[in-house]
Amino acid sequence: MATIGATVLTLADWAKRLDPEGKVPAIVELLGQTNEMLTDMLWKEGNLPTGERVVVRTGLPTVAWRLLNQAVATSKSTTAQVDEATGMLEAWSEVDKDLAELNGIVETFRLSEAQAFIESMNQEMASTIIYGNSGTAPEEFLGLTPRYNSLSANNATNILSAGGSATPTSVWLTCWGANTVHGIFPKGSTAGLIHENLGLTTVTGSTGIGGTRMRAYQDHWQWKAGVVVKDWRYAVRIANIDTAHLVALSDTQATTASTFLPKLMARAIDRIPSLGMGRPTFYATRTVMSHLRIMAMEKTSSVLGIEAGLNQFGQRIQTGLTFKGIPIRICDGILDSTESVVS
Repeated sequence: MATIGATVLTLADWAKRLDPEGKVPAIVELLGQTNEMLTDMLWKEGNLPTGERVVVRTGLPTVAWRLLNQAVATSKSTTAQVDEATGMLEAWSEVDKDLAELNGIVETFRLSEAQAFIESMNQEMASTIIYGNSGTAPEEFLGLTPRYNSLSANNATNILSAGGSATPTSVWLTCWGANTVHGIFPKGSTAGLIHENLGLTTVTGSTGIGGTRMRAYQDHWQWKAGVVVKDWRYAVRIANIDTAHLVALSDTQATTASTFLPKLMARAIDRIPSLGMGRPTFYATRTVMSHLRIMAMEKTSSVLGIEAGLNQFGQRIQTGLTFKGIPIRICDGILDSTESVVS
């Protein structure tokens, strides 16, 4: 595998570099427990305060064979500048002082509340990476689905339709890399989910005469992030997979699944120009993952493998599945059966 680049790191890498006290790594570890995409992704500091300006090649120069004494016309490639924007995901937590101190273990109580906030922001970030649409929701960043959502678009070769329509979901193959697809955070900011412990403070309100007051422990959560698709050829969407048919073992998608879904996944691999340009990974819902796992157990597909291992935090990898050596991960951000049909 080619070198990804010193400035394009996982959240765990950034955390280890930026927080020697270990607070951020603990948060990254919690994120990885429920959504492996967030810890698989490579992240880069943007070159703009609001994101990343990238140069995309839009055309190749013209070349020609020539004869002796015959001239060849000059030519050049064409490029375009694209600004990829980031979004700001935020949350505030306020816990009544007397409630937090009921059992005398304030930090334990606050941690239990903090874990709920981490999980909520985790789910929202994963969903936005897949479905974020700044065109319809300007506060979000542009995710993957709006970019791979039409079988007649210029990038339609990287959208494979499974032919379903009743309960559609998708499987994604993404090759994370500095020059392919990666996450970004704004220039001068910090990678990943940031937690500010604001301690004991007085919370004010506007109701009543003179307003209201309450002593509370306050926490602030913020995550500035976006997605850059520098080269659209390095992400492939297998769309229109009918989840209900897989579960019920009916219809073509399920009854011939031992060849059907693996064939689409094989085709997806061949859509990637060079796997060595990054870190290729498949992402699927839990339902699709279960179907693939059963196929591997029953050995109905020779290209699916089950492997045990540990991630960068020493935790057991939950999925443990590979397709022709490429990891398959669960992504709870992908809708299980309610995606729009891609046509």
